Parts: sequence; C-alpha cells; structure tokens
Amino acid sequence: MNKPLKILVSGPGLSGKQHIALIEKRTDCQLAAIVTPEPHAASSFNVPLFTSVENALAALPIDAAIISSPNAFHAEQTLACINHGVPVLVEKPMTESLQTARTLVELSELHHVPVLVGHHRAYSPLLKVAKKFLNSSQFGKAVAFQGTALFYKPDNYFEAGPWRAKHGGGPLLINLIHEVGLMRFFLGEIESVTAIASHTIRKFEVEDTVAITLRFKNGPLGTFLLSDCAASNKSWELTSGENPSYPTHPEDDCYHFVGTNGSLDFPSMNVRYYKQDIAPSWWNAFHNDRLPINRQDPLQKQLEHFIDVIHHKASPLVSARDGYLNMLVVQAINDAINTQRTVHIADVAEQLTKKPLS
Repeated sequence: MNKPLKILVSGPGLSGKQHIALIEKRTDCQLAAIVTPEPHAASSFNVPLFTSVENALAALPIDAAIISSPNAFHAEQTLACINHGVPVLVEKPMTESLQTARTLVELSELHHVPVLVGHHRAYSPLLKVAKKFLNSSQFGKAVAFQGTALFYKPDNYFEAGPWRAKHGGGPLLINLIHEVGLMRFFLGEIESVTAIASHTIRKFEVEDTVAITLRFKNGPLGTFLLSDCAASNKSWELTSGENPSYPTHPEDDCYHFVGTNGSLDFPSMNVRYYKQDIAPSWWNAFHNDRLPINRQDPLQKQLEHFIDVIHHKASPLVSARDGYLNMLVVQAINDAINTQRTVHIADVAEQLTKKPLS
C-alpha cells in the first residue's frame, strides 16, 4: 500500500485552515508540517512547526507543499519548493509582482517542478456546463459580458490580516484575480482594459471599489464591478453555493453572458435563446431553460487534482503560467486606474521584457 503523501502547509490562516481540514479528511495524504511566524498560533495541530519553508524542507521528507501565507511571502516560499523539487500549490496571486511571477514560471518549467496556482473556482463543475452552452448555436457568437463581485468584508477580516489593507493586498489582487481567470476561461484572452477605482469608504492604501471595461481578443466587450464594502449578494461566494461558510442566494447571479442568439445567467444557469425556427428579434419570444446544476466543493476538487499532479497523473489545471497571465491582466487594470487611459495587455507584457514569454 502506498504511504500517505506528506504535505506541508505554510500560513494556517483563513485559507490555510481550509486546506488543513481537507488534508486531514483524506487517507492518502497527511499534514506533515506547518510554517508560520507565530508557532503558538498553530500548536493545536500537533505537527512540527517551522518559521520558514526552507527550514522545513531541509529538515523533513516533504512530498508537496501548499502556500497560503500572505501574498508577500508567496515568491520566496514557492521558490524554495522549486529549488527542492517539491510540487507546490500556491494561493493566488502567486506573487506580489509580475517580475517574480515570471521568474517562477521560468524556473518551474526549466526544472519540471509543478506549480499549481490556487484559482480553486476552476474546479467547479458548473464551468464546463456553462462553457458548453457558450460554445453552442443556441448562444451564438459572444457579444458582451457583465460581471460583479460585490460583497461586504467586515472589520475583523482586516484586523486578522492587516496586510489586506496595504499595497499587495486589496480586492483587485485578492478577489478580482479569480474573476480574471474565469473571464479568460469563458471568453478567451483579454486584449485591453480601462478602469476607475475608489477608496472613499474604507480609506485604505488599496482600493475598495473598482469599475472596469474590457475588450476581448475575439470581439466581445465586458464590464465588471468590484467592491468589498458593498452590501450586496452579487458575488460568486454568495451565489454559487459552493462554500457553506457563506449564506447562499441560488436564484441570483454574478455573471451575465450575451450572444447573438441567446444569453446565460451564471450561476443560476438560467438560459434563454431563440429556437432554430425563430429569427433573433426583440419582437420574438425566447425559449427559456435551465442548465443542469451540480454543486461541489471546488477546494476539495482542487486538492484531488493536486494529488494527481504530485503523482504525475496530471498537469496543473491552473499552472504558474496561467497565474502569471491572470496577474498580467490585473496589472493592466492597475495601470489603467493610474493613467486613466486604455491599457493593452500586450503593452504591459512588453514593458516587463522585450522578449515574450516563450
């Protein structure tokens, strides 16, 4: 019988505790060590505690690592895993800067060490169902997209992690980067963006509200509204029903996709389209339907996939390269906010290096 995989977790905070709980439910892996700057805060887990990933990897036989520490530590800790040849799941964003993210992509691919970026929504079974409809004749050619991530984060969220209110935190990097990954999945690569931001409500260093417009390479236009001080349920967390920690509003939506023959509300999965014998026209009635809904815990599905990656049975669904490309779009949005101009994603990549990532 195969021995359980020994997994290190760095950062036993909000997301770290979720990863630990999922590991401890399984028989094919076990929590081997925890890395935290405050060992007393993790003493209840009854495993070896370290203050650095490098020290933990040097001291123990570790099969894989999960990095859920604050964003500022992602690059250093992921690099330590790559240097030790240890497959790693790093929470999004993979680093604080595009340069360090690019470096991790190059090193991961050079040394053939898998880096899986924690865009856990990618494992939702709802995505494939929605994508199939978006690629159908019932939907037609994609025209436009509306997205929202509107929610209210309480004060204790920032008290528990003061870094979230400072540069390197903020809802653009913490939350919107999830949305960017999904927009790229559903509609393809993003060509350019414009954006405006405000921190009027919270008055933190970072933004609390952002309005964005997007142009996709294959034609569609999109808008996205983001806020972490909005008393609203128009967000993935409050509509998807995939995390029991949140109240659920299953009949509401956070995304609306529009095509030349139909539309999709997500994640209620309500669709409307013109039947084959009816010409698209605002004078004609839609056929209304609902796509099948199969809600599962995407964090659990992500861990299952990571285990396959560790065993060389699968390549990372969201690789370091994907994580970098998501960060590239977020950087373009930041640049658009700062310059009040349209920013092209290709220009941001070119500024980073004259040579495209091969």
